Amino acid sequence: MKNISEKTAFYATLSMGALLVFIGLRFLFSPLVAEADFGISVPENGNFSFHYIKGIRDLFTGIAILGILWTGERRALGILLLAGTIVPVMDLCLVLNNPAHTIDKLIPHLVAIVIASGLGVYHIAFTAKKTSHAL
Repeated sequence: MKNISEKTAFYATLSMGALLVFIGLRFLFSPLVAEADFGISVPENGNFSFHYIKGIRDLFTGIAILGILWTGERRALGILLLAGTIVPVMDLCLVLNNPAHTIDKLIPHLVAIVIASGLGVYHIAFTAKKTSHAL
C-alpha cells in the first residue's frame, strides 16, 4: 500500500464488510436483539421473515465487499459501495417511519451512508483504471 489514505480506505472497507457480516449473522441468529438495535419493532408473532431477509441481505453484502476487497478490484468495490448506499438510505427511511424512533437509531444509518458513499468515491476516483481487451 502506497500511502496513509490508501491504508485508511482499505481498513475502513474491511471493517465495513466485517461489520455487515456480523449484523447479518446477528439478524439470523438473534433476531429480536438485532431488531431492537436496528431501530424498528416488527410484530413477528413467531414469524421472523423480515429479520431473516435483512440478515441474508447484510451477510451477502458484507461477504461481497470482503471478497472484492480481497481480489483487489478497487474500482468494482467503489461501484458496489456507491450502489449499495441505497440500502442504508432505505433503512434510514424505515426507521424514520417508525413513530417511536429515536435519534440514536438514526445515527448508524447516517454514518453508513456517509462512509459507504465516501469509500465508494475514493475507490473509484483514486484507483487506476485497468484496460481490458475482452468483452
